[in-house]
Amino acid sequence: MRQIIGVGETILDIIFKNNQPSHAIPGGSVFNTMISLGRLNMRASFISEIGDDRIGKMIMSYMEENNLSTENISLFGRGKSPISLAFLDDNNEASYLFYTDFPDNRLDIRYPRINENDIFIFGSYFSVNPALRNRMIELLEYAKERKAIIYYDPNFRKAHAHEAMKVMPSVLENLEYADIVKGSSEDFENLFHLSDASRIYKDKIEFYCPNFIYTQGCNPIQLFTRNTKESFDFRPVEVVSSIGAGDSFNAGILFGLLKHHVTRETLSVLDSQTWKDIIECGMILAAQACGTYENAIPQDFARHYTQTITE
Repeated sequence: MRQIIGVGETILDIIFKNNQPSHAIPGGSVFNTMISLGRLNMRASFISEIGDDRIGKMIMSYMEENNLSTENISLFGRGKSPISLAFLDDNNEASYLFYTDFPDNRLDIRYPRINENDIFIFGSYFSVNPALRNRMIELLEYAKERKAIIYYDPNFRKAHAHEAMKVMPSVLENLEYADIVKGSSEDFENLFHLSDASRIYKDKIEFYCPNFIYTQGCNPIQLFTRNTKESFDFRPVEVVSSIGAGDSFNAGILFGLLKHHVTRETLSVLDSQTWKDIIECGMILAAQACGTYENAIPQDFARHYTQTITE
């Protein structure tokens, strides 16, 4: 059975509304994606690191409650589990402050087995962080050697925009490893100071990776491949919080790839209808995440969705 393997930061998000703390929930870009996949009962493994402290224990319990294995989590004794403060504006869009205290020895774990046509997802600042770069390259080389589909979401936020030039070689290297790149308008504005999807694909993505999905909030999603260019309207939804929307969109894309039995070999020849169905999965899950303060799709929806798919 094919599985999805993710690697990324694990963090406790404390959500503020009107400058007052509203609630706290475990998060992290790829972490949120994996929680949604766990709720969909997908076979999923997550690689990350947290402190051996009270917050770390809360996060581990949350993973277990959501059908996500803790087997590949590195628990460190020196340092503390990371925390982010997420401030929601009037449109419920978030801006962040991050607080971290990591040890010198990072991501000290044994990696899960990766098989041919498994899906490997990575991204955010975690994937270009100089302190983790050697470990990330090891993982990417392993996933490539094992012929997994590699999915990259830069998720490069404003808090790190001042480091764009410094980490650019790692960003470009990540693009080269990827079979699919998905990024938001915010990511590419912060990385390249570009907002035109066609130009981003032509000038920055296509040379490294043929498949590119560009999201821009509630505006149309753009798909670029060697064979097609498509646009998909995002149906308006009431937004409670946008924090997990992009991550749940990723979960929907990965779910769709497995649903349609897409392999690394067939990815390059997917027809427009199959891509449309896959993007639709992403949009459905993103819309669900927008309607909750959780960073993933609601559990009740996940149960109903998997039943609908399998009927």
